[in-house]
This record gives sequence, C-alpha cells and structure tokens, in this order.
Amino acid sequence: MSKTKLYKIDNNKYDNKSDLLKFLTGILVYAIVLLIADYLFVNIYIDSFISAVVAAILLSLLNYTIKPLLIYWTLPLTIVTYGIAYPIVNIIILKLCDILMKEHFIIGNFISVFFIAIFISILKMFLDNLITKKVGR
Repeated sequence: MSKTKLYKIDNNKYDNKSDLLKFLTGILVYAIVLLIADYLFVNIYIDSFISAVVAAILLSLLNYTIKPLLIYWTLPLTIVTYGIAYPIVNIIILKLCDILMKEHFIIGNFISVFFIAIFISILKMFLDNLITKKVGR
C-alpha cells in the first residue's frame, strides 16, 4: 500500500484586498519617485501631487501595455549596444505620458530625460523592494 498525501489548498494566497493594497502602494511609490525626480532635476515638471498620481497610473498603464511592444521592437538595437539603448524605451514611455498629460507633466530634451529615466527606474526598483513587496504579507 502506498501512502497518499492530502494537499490543502490555501485560498488566502490570492487575496484580492492585498493585491489592491499592493497596487495602490505601488502607484503611490511611483508618484513619490516622480516627485523626487521633479525636485532633483530641472527638466521635469509635475504640477501637483494629484498630477503625480495620475502620471503614475498612466505610466503604469503604458508600462504594462506599450512597453513590451517597444522592448520587442528595439531588441536588436539593445543587443547591439549591450543594453545601453534600453532606457530609450523608458524615454518613449515618459514622452507619451508628457503628450497625454499636457501641461501637468512636462519633460525636457532627450539627453536630460535619458538620465531622468535611469534615475526613475533605479529609485522605483529600490523603493518597490523596500516598501511595495512588504505590503500585503
């Protein structure tokens, strides 16, 4: 006779409240990162905290929808430049947010936005690991 194990299904693993809390925390972290970038860099302007939250929601939407296509299209250039061209995708996403939000979110020229995009990516990654992933546990 073989012994069989009974597996208990953990229904609490996929709790919708914790997912919503993580999403909202991620949006607030993104808004704070944008405000920090606005404070530190001259070539980015954000109207208010509400504009930063709207920009964070819009950037999250663009990152989940358009960014995978842009990464796919720029993959040969990214491979040839050993990854240096990857921030170009983030610049395009930031420029699209600039176009959609008009005077509430303004970014400057290409060179400054290149460094702003790198700064935003690094700071968001750091704060996500520090704050967002610990929410909802």
